[in-house]
This record gives sequence, C-alpha cells and structure tokens, in this order.
Amino acid sequence: MRNGRSLVDLARELQRQLHSKKDMVVSSPLLRHDTDDTGKTSLVIDEGSGRRPYGVTPLARRQLADKLKIPYAYFERMRSEQPVLLDRNVNTWLQSDDDRRMIRTLDGNVRAVLSDRYRRLDNFDLAESVLPVLQKLPDVVFESVELTDTRMYLKCVTPRLRMEMAPGDVVQAGVVISNSEVGQGTLSVQPLLYRLVCRNGLIASDRSLRKTHVGRALGTDENLTVFKDDTLLADDKAFFLKVRDVVQAAVSEATFLQTAQKMQKTLQIPLVGDPVKTVEVLAQRYTLTDTERSGVLRHLITEGDLSGYGLVNAVTHYSQEVEDYDRATEFEALGGKLIELPAKDWQELARAA
Repeated sequence: MRNGRSLVDLARELQRQLHSKKDMVVSSPLLRHDTDDTGKTSLVIDEGSGRRPYGVTPLARRQLADKLKIPYAYFERMRSEQPVLLDRNVNTWLQSDDDRRMIRTLDGNVRAVLSDRYRRLDNFDLAESVLPVLQKLPDVVFESVELTDTRMYLKCVTPRLRMEMAPGDVVQAGVVISNSEVGQGTLSVQPLLYRLVCRNGLIASDRSLRKTHVGRALGTDENLTVFKDDTLLADDKAFFLKVRDVVQAAVSEATFLQTAQKMQKTLQIPLVGDPVKTVEVLAQRYTLTDTERSGVLRHLITEGDLSGYGLVNAVTHYSQEVEDYDRATEFEALGGKLIELPAKDWQELARAA
C-alpha cells in the first residue's frame, strides 16, 4: 500500500483548507479569462464589490475547456502559442452562455469549474463525521491517509478480523473512504483487504457505498452566490450520518469473509499460458501503460506464484511503486476487480499465449 501523510498532518491541512476555500455559483457572463505572456491563466470574477482575479489549476482548465466544448489539446496549444486567441475564444463563449457554474477556489486559485447542480460533500465534514467511528474500531490502524489535488483517502485496518489465505499468508479486514471535492469521483466507502506479507491493499468493488455529487441547482436569482463556511458545514449532515453506518458494515465479519473467500478462490486458477501474454491482456483490458505493465510482470515473475492469486497480488504490490497516490489507489481497486472476474474472463487471462 502506498504510504501517505500522517493523520495529524491530514487534520491540519483539512483545517487550513477550511478557512482558505470559497465556493461561488456564477453566471457565465460574469467570468473573464486572461492569459499572460508566460501562459499562466486566470479567471476574473465580478463579485459585485469588484472584479477579482483567481489563478486556474490544470484540472480547472480542463473542466472549463470541456464545458465550453473546446478540445483540451487545442485549448493548451492556444495557451502556449496564441494566448490572445485563447482568451478571445473562451470569453466569446462565456459571454454567449447563460449557464451558471459552481466555481470552487482554494488559496486564491480556481480548483474546479462545475455545474451549479454539483452537490458539495466536503472532506472536512466527511472526516469530522467518520474519524470518531474509525477510531472506535478494534485495534484500528490508519495504514495510509492522503489528501491529493483531487481526492482525500482514509485507509484503515482492524487486525482482529483476519483470515489465512495459505499457510503464513494472512489478510486483515479494513475500509477505504475516499472523496473528491473537485468533480473527480464519488464519495465512496469500500471494504479493504490488507495482506500482511507484503503490505498490499486490495479494495473490494462490491458491497460499497457510492454517492454522486449531484443535487438540485444551487444559488438564488442573483448572478453570484458565495457560500459561507457555516452553510457548507450544515449541508449534507444527514448523509454523513449514513456514511458512518456504512463504515461499520464495511468492516463487519460477514463482509470481510465474503471478500476474503473471493480472493482465496483465485489460488485455484493456474496461469497455464505465457505470463508475458497474460499481463499484456491485463494491460489492454485495464489500460495500463508500458511501464505499469512491466512493473506488474516483474512482480508476478519475482514472486513466483503463477496463479490468479499471484496475478492479483502482483497488481496490488506494484501499487507501492506508483508515485501518484491516486493512480496507486487505482491499482488497489484493480485487484478488487480481478477477484470479481467471471470464469470466462479468467480463462482469457490464464490461457493467454
């Protein structure tokens, strides 16, 4: 499992961000796009009391281009080669568009350009709701927590629930809670299997809660609405109470045994084909890069277990080498997808030649 930051550091950063972020629902004509000679972009927002410029993160640039139906590759080419043309394009479409957009800012930068129907389920509120529940789990260990540019992750293990996959090969029960404040995925609560021998984490794809960030249109009849901290804290409180219940269910004995038994069954799937071809089929199906494909193959060969179980663990073990925490977590989730594969799909992988 990829290491993250300490729980104390996470709490401090969430607290800091709470006082540094601002959400606005803005009518498109109140936005103006500016690009300087270095290619740095800003969105100037008419906030009623005056026009204020905000920097724009790469993710927000991509979202803005998508909402204006400007191909992102062309957007970026204009930004680097023809900034005046970029501003003319963007501002023309903004002025002719009567849509309202949620603009999420942090530290003076626009971090997301979203629909006015985007339902805010914020990291601070989520952590405040579920951390007390997680800390009451028997002998809980926070194996990895992180706050990236796009998501927050809480990955916890409770050692009292354990199962031996094979002699000396033990997995423990856990839970993964993740959320995105910037439109990069749902709020989710998923069971986790933690393999002690190599500190691998596998995120189960079933028996999970997922909540999309879609709700009613926000704002009033005014052109601009700024959401204050007290509004953010009060919103969605009932939903976070439901999240707490799902967390407890995710680390129940029944959920753990069901997931662990699915993983154990992959021990009985021999990889009888060419291991190189097996990993190639895997890479094509799940869109792995050449570097990722090579890394999974290396772990499969090095660990010497040419079975479905060995392939699952090669995938999750490789996640520890992935620098990007979001992508590393995707490899842990890929392990969960593999234990859910039907027999015919395993045959395609196992007999690849």
